[in-house]
Amino acid sequence: MIEVTRAMIGRLGNTTTIIKDRFLGFLIWQSCQSTLVYFLCKTLLAPLAPSTTFSAAVFAFLFFQLSLLLFSTSLFLVSSPQPVRGVSPIELLLGILKLIFVHGGQPLPSDFRRRARITLSFILFLASSGVSGFLSVVCLSGSQVFGALGLRGLAVGLIYGSHHVLTRRWVLDFPIVQRPLFFSYKMGVRKAVVKAIKLSSAGYLLSLVLFFFINDHKGRQLAFGGLVIEQIVFYFACVVVFLCWELNLHLLQVFLTKRYLFAPPKGSAAAETNPSDHLLAALEETSEGSVVRYLAYLDLCMVSESNVDTWRRAAFFEETGETYKKVIAVCLKPLEQLTLDLNEGLGLGTSPDKSFQLSHQLCSSTQLLSSLHEPFYDFQVCAWCARIAASLTVRSHKEDRFGVAQLSGSNAATVSTLLAAFLAVETLMGKKTNLQSPNQYLNGPANIKWAALSPTRRDTTIRTAASSNKKDIPYYSKAYSMADILRTSIYQIVSNFHQQMLTSSKAGLLDKDWIATSAPTPTPTHDLLLQKLKMFLEFQAN
Repeated sequence: MIEVTRAMIGRLGNTTTIIKDRFLGFLIWQSCQSTLVYFLCKTLLAPLAPSTTFSAAVFAFLFFQLSLLLFSTSLFLVSSPQPVRGVSPIELLLGILKLIFVHGGQPLPSDFRRRARITLSFILFLASSGVSGFLSVVCLSGSQVFGALGLRGLAVGLIYGSHHVLTRRWVLDFPIVQRPLFFSYKMGVRKAVVKAIKLSSAGYLLSLVLFFFINDHKGRQLAFGGLVIEQIVFYFACVVVFLCWELNLHLLQVFLTKRYLFAPPKGSAAAETNPSDHLLAALEETSEGSVVRYLAYLDLCMVSESNVDTWRRAAFFEETGETYKKVIAVCLKPLEQLTLDLNEGLGLGTSPDKSFQLSHQLCSSTQLLSSLHEPFYDFQVCAWCARIAASLTVRSHKEDRFGVAQLSGSNAATVSTLLAAFLAVETLMGKKTNLQSPNQYLNGPANIKWAALSPTRRDTTIRTAASSNKKDIPYYSKAYSMADILRTSIYQIVSNFHQQMLTSSKAGLLDKDWIATSAPTPTPTHDLLLQKLKMFLEFQAN
């Protein structure tokens, strides 16, 4: 085990410290920006805030920085490149009771423990937001530690944390265009300011309930002028705190989504022998859903599509073909999983178990929509994989000197996987993808063929999935985006290999040359893939 771990660390190289280094850089820069915002705020609030001693001012600044450090750390821990499902509080409580009384100290299932950790991280983030709001408002307003403004700061902190968790703002959003850190940060400052003002205004209004409660039950009496000043100071403090949090959120997004080059220095010995080793290690040996794996897919996508690192792309087409097959395999795996999940969610898999079919028929529409939404949790990776596979297939037309892409069957596997995924997404969107076989028609008078009506469970499921009110479906936008990406990727391949595909089609070898012999999923069938490929070949696939 130790030798395997050392070998893994050796292959990964410096990639094991990517997230650690970026997190430390994020903490440094967030402290700089929060210091600037803090002193600007204190300067503007100086005429309204009560005067304090020098030591009190120093302690206020230190506690303000500590509160933001707590918030930034919890923000980093809860961030994820893809949506993840936790457990409800009731499920968490039942799990704890089972652990104590039923399992007798034995560990719970791994999936439950993973989801429980996710839920606990959300709870920790909520608590950190409340404590950070409490300390930040007290430090900015100069209120007493247990004063009314501090309690209202705790309330607005919990409101912000709840909004952050419920709206899934913790999911990292990778930019389409990669820019230097400064320009990426500058582009989001205005949006962060507007968002901070909106959220702080909503938090201030909701915290008024706590303000009236304190006044009624604790007998706080203030003059009208003092009350107005207190509200102004509190609102301004809320705006500043939310601004720091929004800027920290944007800064963390910039640091974690910046491209990383998974390659040795150009000209080094590693670059001459195996320049793709670090990239393949990050794609194969890191955990699914980790930021490092997402960065590896992003790097591979940019290498495949751009002409900047052509020496790295040329290394994929080495003579043995092993590197190219590994790269294509790690790209097709997420697409195959997407196809399989969608087919299972729509009930298109061929399952002989009647109990399974009956349970699927009785499944409610809410459960069905949930099961169809989860496959798109890996939407970003699937989009990158489709683009990578198509780009490398197109590049192989001119850059593959040894013909490894065609001889290894990677081109056929790529086209088949893209077609299967596209058909699954089309089915989800409500389009009919059935083959029109002769058995589906009835002969009428004068030998006129009439289509036989055969309502099936599949049609019912598809109609449920593609309901009329499509914009209310959670996967609506991602399904249409995925279909567009897959369609574009297939057309890129067809356009570049159009003459070869036409020649194979005339010779009756189109399925042999461009459709994999083993389908990636139980459905769609080999004939359906061939029919769809011919539609793309005729540029009729819309």
